[in-house]
Amino acid sequence: MKPRINREQLVEQSVTGRIHHPTIWHGNHFKLIHDGRSVVLPSVGGITYNVRLGDSVYGMRCDHVEPGVSLQNPDRGENDAVVTLSCVGNEATVVSGEAKGAKGYVTGFHGGIDHTLLYFDHAYLEKMLPGDAVAIRAIGQGMEIEGFEDVLCTNLSPMLFDCMGIEAENGVLRVPVAAVVPPHLMGAGQGEGSGYTGDYDIMTADWGEIERCGLDRLRYGDIVLLQDCDNTYGRGFLRGAVSVGVVVHSDARMMGHGPGVTTLMTCKTPRIEAVPDPHASLAEYWHL
Repeated sequence: MKPRINREQLVEQSVTGRIHHPTIWHGNHFKLIHDGRSVVLPSVGGITYNVRLGDSVYGMRCDHVEPGVSLQNPDRGENDAVVTLSCVGNEATVVSGEAKGAKGYVTGFHGGIDHTLLYFDHAYLEKMLPGDAVAIRAIGQGMEIEGFEDVLCTNLSPMLFDCMGIEAENGVLRVPVAAVVPPHLMGAGQGEGSGYTGDYDIMTADWGEIERCGLDRLRYGDIVLLQDCDNTYGRGFLRGAVSVGVVVHSDARMMGHGPGVTTLMTCKTPRIEAVPDPHASLAEYWHL
């Protein structure tokens, strides 16, 4: 049975930001990676033309690269509102520049740099520039699933919920996912005070373990289940807890880092069950 949500109670608001120029974190051109080398690689921000939803997160020479468009509001408080109130699947509209009127979607959030990540058709990307303004119809925070009020929905829009093929059966939400991630592989972002913003990383320094767990085929936009991961009031390990998230940025070479996951749903008890499905991905849901 398809579960119901409190759709009629959800507030919809406009939040805005500007396409953020690529940045060098902390002014350091070099990054020390887990094998001890220092490298210079493309990283966060900007408009990324050739990294898209559905691509492998491991295929390119980069570090924490964000597919599509990276958005930030120059005002810190207002940017906090963008990354908190926006939800994956919300509609985004370019409101300035040559691509004015272009429609896209929110695809996730990146902690630390506090970016909101957006998908737009490639033809629109060619017309965009850093500084162009984008408005988002933010709706989803406050969502509850009837009969599963102990499952916290974070960053999940009604539009995406409708696409995911979630079924309620015997007191459990059965969620199609492209992969299941064991808790010992979750790294950077553990201990953060909120699962409502940003992301945290699947560690990839032990590539043999990544292959053993079937995580070597991860794509941008894949829906994944995190075992024994509690994102209700922060991020951390809790046996029996379950979280569901979406893969938002590329692999990363620093120790403790890797592909990022933005949380969509979380519960302190095993009320969410994985249904293996290679098509559980934003790219598949939105027919990109």
